[in-house]
Amino acid sequence: MTRAKIIGVGAYAPKRILTNADLEKMVQTSDAWIVQRTGIRERRIADEGETTSDLAVRAAQQALERANLTPDDVEFIVVGTTSADMQFPSTANYVQHKLGCRNVGSVDVWAACTGSIYSLSIGSQFVQTGKYRRVLVIGAETLSRITDYTDRGTCILLADAAGAAVLEASDDGRGVIDADLYSDARYWELLYMSGGGSKYPACHETVDKRMHYARMRGNELFKVAVRMFVDCSSKLLARHGLGVSDVDLFVPHQANLRIIEAAVKRLDIPMSRVFVNVDRYGNTGAASVYVALEEAAAAGRLKPGDLVLMAAFGGGVTWGAALVRW
Repeated sequence: MTRAKIIGVGAYAPKRILTNADLEKMVQTSDAWIVQRTGIRERRIADEGETTSDLAVRAAQQALERANLTPDDVEFIVVGTTSADMQFPSTANYVQHKLGCRNVGSVDVWAACTGSIYSLSIGSQFVQTGKYRRVLVIGAETLSRITDYTDRGTCILLADAAGAAVLEASDDGRGVIDADLYSDARYWELLYMSGGGSKYPACHETVDKRMHYARMRGNELFKVAVRMFVDCSSKLLARHGLGVSDVDLFVPHQANLRIIEAAVKRLDIPMSRVFVNVDRYGNTGAASVYVALEEAAAAGRLKPGDLVLMAAFGGGVTWGAALVRW
């Protein structure tokens, strides 16, 4: 059967580094406290002139170069993001223009941090159905723009980056095997941003109330997130008659090291088969799985034929998992 094979991956992180020591000067926290609770030591922050689409384009260019393709080879673009350049045009539309792709469709996927799995799933469907031969899927965020740097609970976590993958139709058995997507708005108050939409349009009141920043209930979200990781990963593996012992590498959303460790303990996957880079990048939302995938490939952690399990969760709430034969 035809699958959407990943033939190139790319990633980009801004040059500016915000360390835990820097945050000690901004809010009441400490390096030891942050590391103990999150595993994060530093994160990247976009320059004032950098937009989400700028980061996305850098990652996409690298992915295309590694796939030995040009923008003219791209037939569709899917971007997962929670921090779009504007309400509209879409970030994917800007990426299309800045890359120089012509006569291609493009769309944003708003699934918070699960935007990586959502964009991969949507992009792979276009390839598997034969609609398009090559699709560019991206996760990109400038979460620093919606971060309240007076809120210790969120400012130690959120950061900026972009990752991308090129999908191409293939019949050699490699590619996206399956993906599951979920959502449940019962939990929306665990992670959200209320200002700027139709419910609370931007005005002096919403700005004064700091409603244009991400808000999170960390302790409650922790429990839900771990359960989501385990449930969606287990169900996806079981459907295909696979177990955790078949997984060569688990690439989770890099939200928090404690969440990752708790999830893999319940899944019974050894940390030696889990890729983690949250210590250097923090939570980069929809970008994190793609960035981790690119680093895993660059580090030689992936070889042809490996079974890769990816999973993510995000505000909304949303969650999902994907299985890929590398």
